[in-house]
Amino acid sequence: MKALIVVNREDDWPHQIPGAAVATAKSYLTGQAANSDQYRQVVNLCRCARTDDAGFYVSLLAEARGQRPLPTAKALEELHASPANAAAVREIEELVAQSAPARRQLELDAYFGTDPAGELDALAQQLFVLAKAPLLRASFRRDRSRWHLQRLRALSVSEVPARQRPALVRAATRYLHGGPGHRAPRHEQPAIAILYNADAPLPPSNRPALQGFIRAATALGMRAEIIDREAIERLPEFDALFIRDTTSLDHYTYRFAQRAAALGLVVIDDPDSILQSNNKVYLKELLTRHHIPVPRTLIVHRDNIGAIAPSLGMPAVLKEPGGGFSVGVHKVERREELEPLVRRLLEKSELVIAQEYLPTDFDWRVTVLDRRVLFVCKYFMAPGHWQVHKYEHDNHWEGKTLALSIGEAPRVVVDTALRAANLIGDGLYGVDLKLVGERCYVIEINDNPNVEAGCEDQVLKEALYREVMGVFLRRIRERAEAAAA
Repeated sequence: MKALIVVNREDDWPHQIPGAAVATAKSYLTGQAANSDQYRQVVNLCRCARTDDAGFYVSLLAEARGQRPLPTAKALEELHASPANAAAVREIEELVAQSAPARRQLELDAYFGTDPAGELDALAQQLFVLAKAPLLRASFRRDRSRWHLQRLRALSVSEVPARQRPALVRAATRYLHGGPGHRAPRHEQPAIAILYNADAPLPPSNRPALQGFIRAATALGMRAEIIDREAIERLPEFDALFIRDTTSLDHYTYRFAQRAAALGLVVIDDPDSILQSNNKVYLKELLTRHHIPVPRTLIVHRDNIGAIAPSLGMPAVLKEPGGGFSVGVHKVERREELEPLVRRLLEKSELVIAQEYLPTDFDWRVTVLDRRVLFVCKYFMAPGHWQVHKYEHDNHWEGKTLALSIGEAPRVVVDTALRAANLIGDGLYGVDLKLVGERCYVIEINDNPNVEAGCEDQVLKEALYREVMGVFLRRIRERAEAAAA
């Protein structure tokens, strides 16, 4: 298997490893290396200080292209917060107590799970298992009672001192050539936590819908409880977590998903689904690779701004990678408005999305759970607006929702949505599509899709809530059976 090592600049990696090629981040994202299918493993040694810089996109797009990145985008995101797997952190701290020198502070670099000094390889390997990143720096501090992991961050290859380069190359060569958290507690009555923020401006479920989920859980013999953002330490009390709050990466909802997954809970939305669905660049790459129709789309960077209008025509739609609920989506009518807006967006993210404008009276929404279509809706545009949601100053308008039976929806809409959602996973996804003539286009795939009483439940009524809770119950039982085997 041939590997690709990706760095920020060509001179960051002057070394040669048999079977491994080298590319810059720019080439991987936008140049010749972006279109190569010969690499299955991508080793990302770029700077990854933020979740919108080039290093982060290398890992994100490697996943969309069917390659195996090290680190994954999820691993990079987790390095920006406290590690979710508290048990693994505790094991590492105990290992430090056994092996660290007699002093109060310790800083350790780990290259592909090895200590470049050759003294604390066991500790470096544990850090690699925890963080799943090739280049790490960990800082520990000892108080009167024990050692504590103070900070863990990913290094870029440019931060490796020259004297340690031989050790790095050896570790990378060994890795390329050859080189679980807590289970959820078991209850007589399965317990599910429903994370909800009553103060959120656009929560995915309203109060009557939450009560519908609770009624369905009770009918199935489960205990369901609504929790808020302060309840993260209570997660071990539950068997499952159902997030009914608007998710994003730099947000407590993602930390809840990470912690619940590390504890072994059934989680919807799981961290991978949140990460992938919240980035439109990833979705474009993924859908294109699997030949699922999308509007004519261009991934925009600083060097191809001039290609937007000739490629897509005007008006065009610009999308920030992490936008949702029509936020971060901009319609540009005239060419003279285009470049200034694109440059403002590129100040916040290394890449943005440009798409052709496809006017329709409504968007199709197909909601998928457990790799099956759950329900279908038409989301009509807000009055006098081109999107479902319209924001003006402090005011918000939303178009009406019309639920349909699955059989009433065009077959191409249902089939296309199911193919798209199944590329993400087996969670709960809302696929937005436009039908133009006989052509169906996927606009985006949303995690935590809306399930509101009086809207999405117009056809299925109570059966909708029971279907969702039934999936949770089956998965809880399957995990309990696997743990007992």
